This record gives sequence, structure tokens and C-alpha cells, in this order.
Amino acid sequence: MTASLLTQPTTPGAHAGLVFMDAAGYPSMSGHSVIAATTIALERALIVTPGGTDGETTLAFDTPAGTVQATARVERRGGQISVDSVAVTNVPAFVHAPSCPVALGTREVRVDLAYGGAFYAIVDTEAVGVPLTTKRLPELRRMGVEICESARKTLQPVHPLDGSIAGVAGVIFTAPPTDPEAHLRNVTVKCSGSIDRSPGGTGTSAVMAVLDAMGLLPDGLPFVHEGLGGALMRGRAVQRTAVGDRPALVTQIEGAAWITGEHTFLLDDDDPLEEGGF
Repeated sequence: MTASLLTQPTTPGAHAGLVFMDAAGYPSMSGHSVIAATTIALERALIVTPGGTDGETTLAFDTPAGTVQATARVERRGGQISVDSVAVTNVPAFVHAPSCPVALGTREVRVDLAYGGAFYAIVDTEAVGVPLTTKRLPELRRMGVEICESARKTLQPVHPLDGSIAGVAGVIFTAPPTDPEAHLRNVTVKCSGSIDRSPGGTGTSAVMAVLDAMGLLPDGLPFVHEGLGGALMRGRAVQRTAVGDRPALVTQIEGAAWITGEHTFLLDDDDPLEEGGF
């Protein structure tokens, strides 16, 4: 679960800023959070754009990783705006270091270190010998945290153009899909040990960069990524570019979100802990 805080924009043309918060801290980027924030912002009229009814509506969000665009497929149902899906054009993704050895207990496994808005160590579950199933999550969580610690000590990635984006955010375990439409199944273990059930927007971009570098990215077709909970995200290559001296890929990641509840925070002047404890 990730919280997204809408703020004032910081760059010309952006509709708002987004600050992300999760169990691991403050991610520089979260694709599924942008999808959710776009859905909520349009359906609850937090952001209103000219002609934002049927068709497509594009919002620009400033994030710590850079400005991203979210294009929503919108229609009006019963007088209410409804968002069917959102495609996020992410910041450029690239392979930072391929096939890096990291320690896992008494043995060594190789990971692909890639960036898709955050740095991830990507490893096939066959390499660690644990299948990607919910029953084996405790083992994958333990291994993910251990790989994170090893990668942080030896790899220490830093974004070539932004020194504030550094360090490994998590480990993406990949495996064959269970959905016939998908190309890969994955689960992301953050370095804090939390589990991402969605396919992940930034993670999908990072995986696509690795596949592209290996010549395995579907040519002219969407790359379909399956999350542990069964949700699918569809990614496609939009543009080839470079980040510093590294080849990079601009990806567009599409998914859907649904509003499941609303909560109102109240401040009571008589509450001695009105501004929080400690």
C-alpha cells in the first residue's frame, strides 16, 4: 500500500505534484500510485481540465524522480466522470549494471540492477530456488531483504543525472506467468521487507529495460506483467533515449484503479494530541 500526497506543481505545465509514502519510506516514484491518484483526482474533481468528459484526459505530475504524464481513458456514466484505465509515461528506464553477483547466505546469485523510477535488483526465482507462490512468500521476503542488504553494500547505484536518487529500493523476483495473457509474473520485496502485490509501475519499467537490453522485449506488442495478486499491467516502449552515457527506454505503463473508500481526518481543538504525539 502506498500513500500519495497531492501538492502544488513545481514545473510549468504540471497539474500537481505527488509525494509518495510507503512502509519503506518515501519512494522517488510509484507507477501504480500515479494510476490511483489520477483516477481519484478526476473522479472526485480534485483536478479539473477543459473538456474532461468522454475520451482521453492527460495530467502531468511532478514527482521526486521527475515529471510524468498520466493519460486517462474517461467517460461519463450517470452524470459522473468514470476513469476506465490510466497509462503513465514514466521517466526513462535503464540498466545500471547487468548480471551483478550478490551474496545470498553462503552462495552467490546474479541480479540485473535496473532503474525505472527507482533502482531494483531483478532476479529470476529459478536462481534462488524458490517458486513464486503466496505460500513461499516468507522465504522470498527473507531473501529479498538479504539481497537488498548485499546489493546496498556492493553495488551502491546513483542516478547519473540526479544524485539524490540512490540506493536499491527493492528486489523484483520474476517467474513464468499464470495468466495466459502475461509474459512474466513478479513480486517486489522492498528493502524494508514489505511486499508489493501489484505488478508495479516502476518495477515494470525496470524489467522492460532489462528485457530490451537482452533483445527479449516483445517487438511492437505490449509487455504484460502479472503481479502476485493476479493484476496485470501493460507496458509499451514509447521512445529510446539516453540517461548520461547509458541507453534508456521511455515506457508507458497502463493499469486501472478503483476507489474503495473515503476517510476524513478531523482536528479537535480540545484534543491534547491534536498535532500528534511525541
